[in-house]
Amino acid sequence: MPINSFEHYPMSWKPSIDKTKKPIYQALAGQLEQDILNGVLLPGTKLPPQRELADYLDLNLSTISKAFKVCELKGLLSATVGSGTFVSYDALSNAYLLEDTKPKHLIEMGATLPDNASYEPLLLQLKSMLQETDYEKWFGYGRAGESLWQKDAAIKLIRRSGFETTVDHILFANGGQNAIAATLASLCKPGDRIGADHHTYPGLKTVAAMLSVQVVPIKSENYEMSPNAFEYACKHDNIKGIYLIPDCHNPTASFMSVENRKMIAAIAKKYNQFIIEDATYHLQNEKPLPAVASFAPEQVIYIASLSKSIAPGLRLAYVAVPSRFKEPISKALYNLNISVSPLLAELAARTIVSNQFEVLIEVHREQSIRRNQVVNRYLADYTCLGGETSIFRWLLLPGKNTGAEFESLAAQQGVQVFAAERFVVGNSCPERAVRVSVCATETLEELERGLIILKRLLKDLT
Repeated sequence: MPINSFEHYPMSWKPSIDKTKKPIYQALAGQLEQDILNGVLLPGTKLPPQRELADYLDLNLSTISKAFKVCELKGLLSATVGSGTFVSYDALSNAYLLEDTKPKHLIEMGATLPDNASYEPLLLQLKSMLQETDYEKWFGYGRAGESLWQKDAAIKLIRRSGFETTVDHILFANGGQNAIAATLASLCKPGDRIGADHHTYPGLKTVAAMLSVQVVPIKSENYEMSPNAFEYACKHDNIKGIYLIPDCHNPTASFMSVENRKMIAAIAKKYNQFIIEDATYHLQNEKPLPAVASFAPEQVIYIASLSKSIAPGLRLAYVAVPSRFKEPISKALYNLNISVSPLLAELAARTIVSNQFEVLIEVHREQSIRRNQVVNRYLADYTCLGGETSIFRWLLLPGKNTGAEFESLAAQQGVQVFAAERFVVGNSCPERAVRVSVCATETLEELERGLIILKRLLKDLT
């Protein structure tokens, strides 16, 4: 029996478990998971101290600790040194944003898709490749030793993004998500912790959950990761590295200042932290800012995805990797996807080397500017963060509705947007905001119809 009486004690969670079921920690973890999923424990709830819970259940402290750890690795709990253990705000949110099929009844303003206005340079390059006498080589296995000139193309694109590197640091991945997965799989073990902004790219969260890697929220100031908070996490939160999107951060559309990039890089070097720099959106600016990798090249895994700058269907990312990480990440990439498509790798390289990629980037940029002008016209009375070339915006909601509630209201009216809850990390409180995609609709007219609906909903909230 417990030493103390808890009959009238105000504990946030008083589980009742069958102690005949062994091991007990798994039964307790299962009860905790069910209570979270069933809404008995709401996101943000602080759980009782582990010693208090052990006393209440008449169990060993280690049993409670193991049960909590199981739920932490599933992303259901978030523990902070000195603050306690909380039900994660993202415990119930769906981080898988791109659905299997395009929702036919909704105006697509959720997914971060670039416009599809002009892929003609890709079409012309592809036709040329398939007319060559040895075209069959594009349908075989690619070999790393045959890709030197393709790596030269990668260097050209990465240099255009604000980072100087060399071919001996380049690896190919099947898109940015694949590169993130390979990096975590090779540099982290189950139970390891990495830091990220308190709202971040959901793909990082899903990969981390699959690999049992915990994502720790690092506080921001003015929508930029705080260098002081990063250093605190290095000292107290036992993190191994961080994940950053310095340019057009997903989902808040913010840009990290050059000064903060330098400070983040210096802290990473001081504490020997790795940095995953997601450069998916670096080329949206006509004059990109210097990459974080340029200030700490031995700490940063720099991922230059082509999905937003050229075309998502290429499924290709160039990864600039420090020498000490190259072998483990290369092996992880091989085990995860064997090799990238020779056809797509060659198509991307020819598009870059011929400078046709500049045409594609400029067309995407022009389309983004045109669409953002429409967004600004309809949402002028509201705070909608993001620049003129952003392909998504971060819409702060008036009134008291949560992002999740607004996402549901918008869907009922025929528009898909994504709530802050889908992006939040751990026990960070989600903003009352939604991410609104600017370029996902097929036409400007469809974009306007969606904005009219959103404006009407926003007006109802005030």
